[in-house]
Amino acid sequence: MTQGIQTLRRGDLVEVLSAEEIAATLDADGTVDQLPFMPEMVDYCGKQFRVAQKVVIICSSGTKTGSTLRSFRKNDVVVLEGLRCSAESHDGCQKACTLLWREAWLRKADSSRKAQSTSDRQVLLSRLKTKASPTIYFCQASELLRATKSLGKFERYSKVFSELQVGNCGPIEMIRRVGIFMFWKIRRSIVGPYAKGNRSATPAETIGLQSGELVRVKPMSAIGETLDGTASNRGLWFSPNMRLLCGQQQRVEKRIEKLIVDGTGEMRKLKNTVFLEGSHCSCPHIALGGCERQEYVYWREIWLERKA
Repeated sequence: MTQGIQTLRRGDLVEVLSAEEIAATLDADGTVDQLPFMPEMVDYCGKQFRVAQKVVIICSSGTKTGSTLRSFRKNDVVVLEGLRCSAESHDGCQKACTLLWREAWLRKADSSRKAQSTSDRQVLLSRLKTKASPTIYFCQASELLRATKSLGKFERYSKVFSELQVGNCGPIEMIRRVGIFMFWKIRRSIVGPYAKGNRSATPAETIGLQSGELVRVKPMSAIGETLDGTASNRGLWFSPNMRLLCGQQQRVEKRIEKLIVDGTGEMRKLKNTVFLEGSHCSCPHIALGGCERQEYVYWREIWLERKA
């Protein structure tokens, strides 16, 4: 049985329920309203965290229709500061998704926290599945489409007011986000995708970047030569916000070689791709008001060069 919606807000100090309490909220698949509580989340039971954002709009990528804007059917999902999926129970997926938390799994923090029982944790872990079949994984990313609904045009616009109501940002910040969205929407309608190239087959380059290395993001002119008419390199989109790092020095966080695809649960292989420290997408250029998922931006090695 789940708790009622608590209307948590950004900055609230919350406590993750005990393993026993979490288990009582879950259905036979280990989910609440089709959003899984994953084994990687069990270690956080009984611990306290700040609410980073209420999830108003969320992007789902990797589907046949590309990136889509969606929302949870109930206003009951938040993200907590600094918590991403380690994928320890999902064969080392490197996507590092922001963990999504139903309010049914949280409570306002107080001083009456009790120690967690090891046996309760094992019981909870036994309730959580990691695969839907031998080749299909089961996690928050795989179930994202089932746990959310698509948004019509009017709903997307109304979410701007929802972002303000739940305290995700203030009016000035929202005006800035709306301005960014409108600029890129108008630009796309006039000249097409930003940074689109003229390649029919896009090139690859392997330079073997490793965690901790310093790189320089190539200028936009050089990156444009690696892109096709959809501004993509071998299916990976160069998004408008990525241009802000062109010419700048960055540090490689890690190589990305495999990830679980949103909505399908397929483990997909990648080549010549890295994450850069602090390079996250809030989607203001495609999502009116932005997206709370804060996924890593994917960088092809051909867009980077080692710092001399």
